[in-house]
Amino acid sequence: MPGQLLFQPNPPPDPSQLPDAILDFRVQLNTQGVLSSEELHAIKQFRNAADYIAAAMIFLKDNALVERDITADDIKPRLLGHWGTCPGLVLVYAHLNRLIRKTGIDALYVVGPGHGAPAILSCLWLENSLGNFYPKFSRDKAGLSALVKSFSSPGGFPSHVNAETPGSIHEGGELGYALGVSFGAVMDKPDLVCVCVVGDGEAETGPTATAWHGYKYIDPAESGAVLPIVHVNGFKISERTIYGTMDDKEITALFTGYGYQARIVEDLDHIDEDLAASMEWALGEIKKIQTAARSGKPIVKPRWPVLILRTPKGWSGPKELHGEYIEGSFRAHQVPLPEAKTDDNERKMLQQWLRAYNPKELFGDNGVPNDAILSVIPEEESKRLGMREEAYKAYTPLDVPEWRKFAVEKGTDQSCMKITGELLDAVVQQNPKAFRIFSPDELVSNKLDAVLRHSGRNFQWDIASRANGGRVIEILSEHTCQGMLQGYTLTGRTGLFPSYEAFLGIVHTMMVQYAKFVKTAHEVPWRQPMGSLNYVETSTWTRQEHNGFSHQNPSFIGAVLNLKPTSARVYLPPDANCFLSTMAHCLRAKNYVNLMVGSKQPTPVWLSPEEADKHCIAGASIWKFASTDEGMTPDVVLVGIGVEVTFEVIAAAALLRKTIPALRVRVVNVTDLMILGPFGSHPHALSDSDFDSLFTHNKPVIFNYHGYPVELKGLLFGRPNLDRMTIHGYIEEGTTTSPFMMMLMNETSRYHIAVEAVRSAALLNPRVEIDAHKTISSIKHLAQKDKDYIHAHGADPAGTFDRPTFE
Repeated sequence: MPGQLLFQPNPPPDPSQLPDAILDFRVQLNTQGVLSSEELHAIKQFRNAADYIAAAMIFLKDNALVERDITADDIKPRLLGHWGTCPGLVLVYAHLNRLIRKTGIDALYVVGPGHGAPAILSCLWLENSLGNFYPKFSRDKAGLSALVKSFSSPGGFPSHVNAETPGSIHEGGELGYALGVSFGAVMDKPDLVCVCVVGDGEAETGPTATAWHGYKYIDPAESGAVLPIVHVNGFKISERTIYGTMDDKEITALFTGYGYQARIVEDLDHIDEDLAASMEWALGEIKKIQTAARSGKPIVKPRWPVLILRTPKGWSGPKELHGEYIEGSFRAHQVPLPEAKTDDNERKMLQQWLRAYNPKELFGDNGVPNDAILSVIPEEESKRLGMREEAYKAYTPLDVPEWRKFAVEKGTDQSCMKITGELLDAVVQQNPKAFRIFSPDELVSNKLDAVLRHSGRNFQWDIASRANGGRVIEILSEHTCQGMLQGYTLTGRTGLFPSYEAFLGIVHTMMVQYAKFVKTAHEVPWRQPMGSLNYVETSTWTRQEHNGFSHQNPSFIGAVLNLKPTSARVYLPPDANCFLSTMAHCLRAKNYVNLMVGSKQPTPVWLSPEEADKHCIAGASIWKFASTDEGMTPDVVLVGIGVEVTFEVIAAAALLRKTIPALRVRVVNVTDLMILGPFGSHPHALSDSDFDSLFTHNKPVIFNYHGYPVELKGLLFGRPNLDRMTIHGYIEEGTTTSPFMMMLMNETSRYHIAVEAVRSAALLNPRVEIDAHKTISSIKHLAQKDKDYIHAHGADPAGTFDRPTFE
């Protein structure tokens, strides 16, 4: 079968085997009289106008109001855009406008099917939000012509909703995240209602499936509400959707099980009355739940509303082409008349389609929307969906405590995470409405549980954490954590996402989509700064020997390194004091994706608070206590990047000082990974002279790196004399074993670094060369003895992780 076979347009689902009694859980409403004749006329006019503009944007480069017959020259040379979802998105936009104008609610509109950008842009033009931010798209004939011509053309709006779209807080290209983003957006904003359209294709994604549980983390006393609308138009690109094949009983059973009240909106002959009544009912249910919670009598397990909107794909567009169904089929998904520029018949169909909306009636001669259309739009500009400040200028900086108050004594052993947890506890106390932690059920395991001392989890279905204002969202779905974090951050607040290192990669593409949004937002002059997206990566491979190979994966570092330099920040603080300094910095930073990698196990505190501060400001420094080159040029430079691998570098330096004192060793620690790139490649990249002052200009450099060696190779590419540099790092070796065996298996142990140092320096220092073979053999023998011991006893030799001493 080459494609989806259709026997009728908008095919109904087959009847299910569920009992009819299931339908008793379906919300039924009386829709008669909900709209006056004037309101109904106005909404239809708004919809016609927006649908017209959306279709024109896909096809036309000239003759925007079709004031004359369409010619081939009026058609764009390349037809891009997605028509199929547009009529449904416009329908919701029109009715949300009506509700805002009628009730004065504060609302955001989050669009899961971001490929429906023509629908959103057309509505933004009608309400004049587009003209406010882009004067060339003024609400008149010239502005409309400019919008129609520029869409999906070089220099114009892209085919998907992005940061250039007023009112947007969601990069609309990759499907699955709209619902999670919406729940994050309403947290700590008690007056905000986020209407989220979830396409029925998007509803098939894993992230969306879990995000339906998001309202279980919404305390109606402190936060706003999400009104999800599942737009069931029945088709993806070339196949029917799962939801499109589910009948009302199956849909009702599904969402009743999730804990929602499901209202199915499907009366196509009276769709405006049906949707108007349904949205009013939903808002009433939201207010009922919130009022109860805010009066001290919360409803336990409230059933929030969800709307299921069934409309044909590509509604109001061409019905058939070449004997194939268009409206109500997958063929309406993108460009329903793909040969309109070259085919006379398709061009004639396009003209008939557009003129059926009666643009003359809608816009008159001057291209200004008529009074009926304008009557749907909220009068107060700040209430308009494209003008909501939450979407573009809501950032409030955190009150970050002085991190030195939590610093620990140099020379002790401390867990970076436990000490950082103390700082985060203070951040929670000082920012009770502007900071949250989104964690996939790993907070205690990651030893950040100090944050629970003065706060708690915000799981509303758990009696222990219900209605307590907890700042921690723990749900075992990295996708939902990421979506909520994005929504929370893009509406002006700051969050933190701590995770096991191995599983942050689950949200790799979500993070990239967010970074694209931030990159574009930075280039849009009317968007103000936003907080940074902050990740803590711990339970790292170096200490995941007990969980085994599946828990050993530092690849998220590379994902962040691939971002634009203006966004990417990767930090590997070597001890607890450096981690405190880094965390305080990241929580204050704006517009970045910050990745902090650290250990939850007790490790040495190498630097005092003052030393840590200077080290973190510099991004890297020479550690003189472990070096032997003071006043002289070193034979070799050993570099640690990461907690445990830095320990191995220090241990290697101590071993070398004992076994071959003639070798002049310099030890460098790098805490800010981005300093290593060629000068100009990143805002933090060191100049050539500063780079040489740390690493010399011609001596061997041995990196012991926490991540994959290829990442560091790529970062260093462009620096001179790369052939002198050797990189050790994680090489995909692991199992359930001992901590030190993990170092040995991945060739990041002190022995591997020491052997490499002697071998490299032997060609440069005759005093080293004479003893090189003997020393290397001795070190390899020590390594083998430790391996034998581990295999025999199931544990590392005593003293393996004692602090190295230098005599």
